Amino acid sequence: MKLANKYITTVLVAVIMGAFSFSSQAQERNNIQYYTPPTKAGLNVFEAPFTTDKEFDGVYVRIGGSNTLQFQGLSHENDANNLSDLQSNFNLATSNLDFDVALAPGMRMHLRTYLSSQHHTETYVKGGYLQLDSFDFIEEGFLAGLSDHLRIKVGHMENNYGDTHFRRSDNGAAILNPFVGNYIMDSFTTEVGGEVYVYSGDIFGMVGVTNGKLNQSTNEETIKTKPSFLTKIGYDSQVNDDLRFRLTGSLFRVSQSSSIYLYSGDRAGTRYYNVIEPDNFRAGRYSPTFTVSSRAPGGPIAGEMTAIMINPFVKFQGLEFFGVFETVTGQIDTEADSRTFTQLGAELLYRFGMDEDFYLGTRYNTVSGEEVGGNDIDINRINIGGGWFMTDNVMTKLEYVKQSYDGFTGDYAGAEFSGIMLEAVVSF
Repeated sequence: MKLANKYITTVLVAVIMGAFSFSSQAQERNNIQYYTPPTKAGLNVFEAPFTTDKEFDGVYVRIGGSNTLQFQGLSHENDANNLSDLQSNFNLATSNLDFDVALAPGMRMHLRTYLSSQHHTETYVKGGYLQLDSFDFIEEGFLAGLSDHLRIKVGHMENNYGDTHFRRSDNGAAILNPFVGNYIMDSFTTEVGGEVYVYSGDIFGMVGVTNGKLNQSTNEETIKTKPSFLTKIGYDSQVNDDLRFRLTGSLFRVSQSSSIYLYSGDRAGTRYYNVIEPDNFRAGRYSPTFTVSSRAPGGPIAGEMTAIMINPFVKFQGLEFFGVFETVTGQIDTEADSRTFTQLGAELLYRFGMDEDFYLGTRYNTVSGEEVGGNDIDINRINIGGGWFMTDNVMTKLEYVKQSYDGFTGDYAGAEFSGIMLEAVVSF
C-alpha cells in the first residue's frame, strides 16, 4: 500500500510539474488570438479584442489560474440588536483554474473551474465557451469579408449582459476589480446559449439567446422555462493618446421561468462573509424576486423580467470613471402589477505611478425598488480604497466599506455593516 501511495504521489507530482512546464513555455509564446489576459494587461478591455497581431501556429494550450485571500474587519448591527458578533480574521482562500486553447485560426476555447469557493467545498466547473473570429479553419480566406465583422460565441458560459461583469470578482479572479466586493445587484449568470457580434469600426452590436437554465436538466418541467433573449450595443473609441470613451446599452429579457438567475447565478459567494445572515453565501448582495421556488408551499410559480443596463466609461490619462444605470421590471405570475428596481453606480479612480501601478478611488452604489408584498426598500453602499499592482500578476487592495438597509423587515430592519477589507490577488 505504501509503495502504491508513493507511486501515485510520484505520478501526480510529475503530471503537475509537466503541466506547469508546458504552461510556462506556453506563456512565453502567448499565442492565443482575440484573447484577454487575466493579468493587469486585461484592465478595461471588456469584450475580448476583435483585432489580433497573433498568428495561429498549431493547437496551443494555456494553463492559468487565480487565487485570492481577504482579511475581513467588518461589524454589523440592526434594529433588533440580535446579530452575532463578527471577528476580524481571514476569509476562505478562493482559487480558479483556467484552460484557454487555440484550436484553429480565429478559433479558441475557454474553460474555468472553481477549485475552492465560499459556497462549494468541492471543485466544479463554472463554464466555458467556443469563440469564432474567423472561418479560416474551413479554408484560408473563407468568408473573409464576413469574418472581418463577425464573432460567434457558444457554450455554457457567462452571458454578456452589461459591463459590470467585466469588472467583477469571479471567485478567485479578482485582479480586474478595483474594489473587493461586486455590485449590490450582481448581474451574473452562466446559461447555455450563443451570442453573435457584429463590429464596424468603433461600433459593435450583439444578440444572444440562452435556454434560461443555470442547472441543466432534460427532465420534464412543471413550468416551462422559455429561452431568454439578450442584446447589447456599444461605442468604444480611443479618441487620442489621453482619452478613451465607451458607452454601452444592454437588455436581458426573460419571458417565462420558474427560476430567474440573472442576479442569483453566482454560486461562488460574496466577499463580505457572514454579514446580517451568517448562512447566506450571497450576503451583502440583493436579488429581485420575480419567481417562487419549488421549495415554497404549493410548488414553483413562474415569472418574467426585463433588465436594461447602461454603462458609460471614460478614461483621461490616469483619471477613470465607470457608471451604472440599471432598471429591472418584472412580476410573479400571481401578481396583478409589475414591480421595478433601479440600480445606480459610479466609480471614480485615479491611477498613478510607473505604468499606473497604483490607484485610489471610490464607488457609490444604491438599489431601490418594491419587494413582494409592497415594501419599498433602499440599499446604499460606499467603498473607498486603493490598490497596488506589485507585478502584472500580483496585486493588493485595501478598502473601507459601509452598507445600509432601509424599508426592510426582520433581521434587515435598520441593518448596516461597515469596516475594512484587505485583499491579495495572484492571477496568471
